[in-house]
Amino acid sequence: MSRQLQTTNAALMARRQAAVPRGVGQAHPVFIARGANAEIWDVEGRRYIDFAGGIAVLNTGHCHPAVIDAVRAQLELYTHTCFQVVAYEPYVELAERLNTLAPGAFAKKTLFLSTGSEAVENAVKIARSYTKRGGIIAFTGGYHGRTLLTLGLTGKVAPYKSGFGPFPAEVFHAAFPNPLHGVGVEDALASVRTILKNDIEPDRVAAFIVEPVQGEGGFYVAPPEFIAGLKAIADEHGILLIADEVQTGAGRTGTWYACEQWPVAPDLITSAKSLAGGFPLSAVTGRADVMDAPGPGGLGGTYAGSPVACAAALAVLQAFEDEQLLARSRAMGQRLIKGLKEIAAGEPAIGDVRGLGAMVAIELFEGGDLQRPAAELTRRVVAEAAARGLILLSCGSYGNVVRILVPLTASDELVDEGLAIIASSFAALR
Repeated sequence: MSRQLQTTNAALMARRQAAVPRGVGQAHPVFIARGANAEIWDVEGRRYIDFAGGIAVLNTGHCHPAVIDAVRAQLELYTHTCFQVVAYEPYVELAERLNTLAPGAFAKKTLFLSTGSEAVENAVKIARSYTKRGGIIAFTGGYHGRTLLTLGLTGKVAPYKSGFGPFPAEVFHAAFPNPLHGVGVEDALASVRTILKNDIEPDRVAAFIVEPVQGEGGFYVAPPEFIAGLKAIADEHGILLIADEVQTGAGRTGTWYACEQWPVAPDLITSAKSLAGGFPLSAVTGRADVMDAPGPGGLGGTYAGSPVACAAALAVLQAFEDEQLLARSRAMGQRLIKGLKEIAAGEPAIGDVRGLGAMVAIELFEGGDLQRPAAELTRRVVAEAAARGLILLSCGSYGNVVRILVPLTASDELVDEGLAIIASSFAALR
């Protein structure tokens, strides 16, 4: 069967609308023809700077040569056996590498899966198996996936949870600290204690799950003192702490895991997205005694830990070493923050510029009033930037945050070009 060649985005959009359900959203009416590092070209030949990175999947950029070479070499050997049937070394080597990178002075083990949602679900399964408890406490604004369990954990209704309930029981949501919106660290910790007093007794809670930086929720950074307080509550009651690093992991925040910057180590870490440089792979890494709680056959999946994806992930790790991408993440974050603050100085609508490493965002408000989130202005800025050749994404509970997830391999010149487009987009909308 030959593929039909299409030369316009509009023609492909018409086919898409006829063939794909409307529930699969699309941020921009653009179809990619090719990508290289932090740039893409659509089917009409137009170039875009990519500040979205496939939603934090391309920390090493589009088609990193080392990743492509590793995948090509693996394809010549074998593509699938199912690790639970016939195992292969790349899975084991990658597990060893991630065990070494994870924080905490204890032995660790790693399980591989295919998606971030799978990683989160399995982290919950492992926590429940180890503690023999069912309850999970997540946080408002958190995003953990699109399966029914992970939707239950997610702390945002529209569009993810709308019409899909009921969700699994014994999942509770505490307040996430957000000083910009009046929620302090003590407020957030008090909300956890309230749940343990009013909703579920502590000895029925298996785990707390928290993003080091909320992704879809708006790029709010979990303060170190909040994490320390949460871990103290966890330790007091025998509750595990899960760091959901699906978006923050793989060097996005300046360390391989964002939780390396925490004052305490989590018991379990989930990762995915940029782990394999664009190939589907996720992981749960954690305390060996906790990871070993499920019996043989209790964990796994047909495609879990694909040998092709494991080979890609090993190449990603090598690229981080060879190109010093952790240091690059920190330097890029500083450059983005500086550039965005310069734009904010002349744009009253930008009420906050924030980030950790190269995970950076701006939050927009009507007239700078923190009580009036500017969702429509955010939508217009993202659209205007795309018209000028820059791919951006919005996020946040109110849809008023512009997030930046540019590949860490992008040059300073390209980053500055993208920042200039953001500035000109605001100017065009005045």
